Amino acid sequence: MKKFLFALMMALALPPAVFAEDVIQKGELLTLERSVEIALMKHPTVLASQGAVDVNRARKGQAESAYYPQIDANAGYSRFQPSTLSTGTTTVGVRRIQTSHSFEQYNTNLSAQQTLFDFGKTWTNVKIQKLNIEASQADLENTTDQVVLNVKQAYYNLLRAHRTETVAMDTVKQFEQHLEQAKAFYEVGTKPKFDVTKAEVDLSNARLALISAQNSVRIAVVSLNNAMGVPEAPEYSIEDNLSFRQYAITAEAAMEQAYANRPELKSIMAKRKASEEAVSLARKGYYPFFTGEAGWTWAGKGGDFATGDGWNAGVTLSIPIFSGFLTRHQVSEAKANLVILTANEEALRQNVFLEVQQNVLSLNEAEERITTAELTERQARENYDIASGRYAAGVGNPIEVTDAEVTLANAKTSYIQALYDYKIARANLEKAMGVR
Repeated sequence: MKKFLFALMMALALPPAVFAEDVIQKGELLTLERSVEIALMKHPTVLASQGAVDVNRARKGQAESAYYPQIDANAGYSRFQPSTLSTGTTTVGVRRIQTSHSFEQYNTNLSAQQTLFDFGKTWTNVKIQKLNIEASQADLENTTDQVVLNVKQAYYNLLRAHRTETVAMDTVKQFEQHLEQAKAFYEVGTKPKFDVTKAEVDLSNARLALISAQNSVRIAVVSLNNAMGVPEAPEYSIEDNLSFRQYAITAEAAMEQAYANRPELKSIMAKRKASEEAVSLARKGYYPFFTGEAGWTWAGKGGDFATGDGWNAGVTLSIPIFSGFLTRHQVSEAKANLVILTANEEALRQNVFLEVQQNVLSLNEAEERITTAELTERQARENYDIASGRYAAGVGNPIEVTDAEVTLANAKTSYIQALYDYKIARANLEKAMGVR
């Protein structure tokens, strides 16, 4: 987790364009650990989950603002020009006009309001926001675990593709050698033209398989780049760690770790606790609350800037008498949400149990297949050596050689697949247990 936080801090501290250019050097050898580190720095889902944590931290601060006084200040300026009035006519018939003079008015007001006692509403709201932070942090951990799993799957898939490509290249070379032998036998008249034609067909099929394997490598590279969050990464190579290392763990031990570590469980437990507090908060809508107010006012008129000032202070008790059953329905809503979260928590626990059990069984099955696949590959190689030796001695037939070559290629591919399945089963089990 410390490595993740360091990586995330580094990603946020560097300009995105510069960091994207330098995150992977061209020709760099990437280990699995390095690939995971890059994903935790660059993948957008990780950054989005971190943003959700920051949002909940901000909401906690908003809830805590009710602990502090609310202070407001305002100032105003007005200029008045009354309308002119007619007051009648003089004895000589001249209309008399009464004029009024314009004047200015200034005012300044400073007020403060402080909640004195609200029966724990603010405290409960702050507690809810703290639990929401815990839930979002667990969600962030779950997101990172999923990103790590995706990187592992893509990494091992690329290794499998590389090894399968090597098998296809070896098969092409074997069929090329077989074609040379068939041509040599045909030229000296010891083998028919059929042997040459069949060897050419086998070689063409092997080359088609190689083209497909090479394309699978290209697709696997694109998938790994996407899993790391660097779709335009330069060319690189990866460390081949597709080897068998036994991962021994019992289903009981795996289940114990899963219940203790799974971030989804931590998240939903925090949300359930927040929902319990939300019920308490909704009930507090029935209670009164005390507030204190204080203010100072200063005003002036015309050219006199000190006409007068004044102040006020007081305490207010607000008692909710009837709100159209609003509080009652808010309590009902909070209780219903609590029921939903409690049921979802139990469903999640059952899913965790199922997921761990399935992955333990898959891991054991993959381990058994590795032993069998390794033995099958060794037997297929011996069979190929015998068949190719017989043909080279002039006593074998091309069908026998072709069958042996295909069987060997299939055995190699099956062994690679078994190694891949074991790695993926282990990665899935670690994800199910909440360990990295």
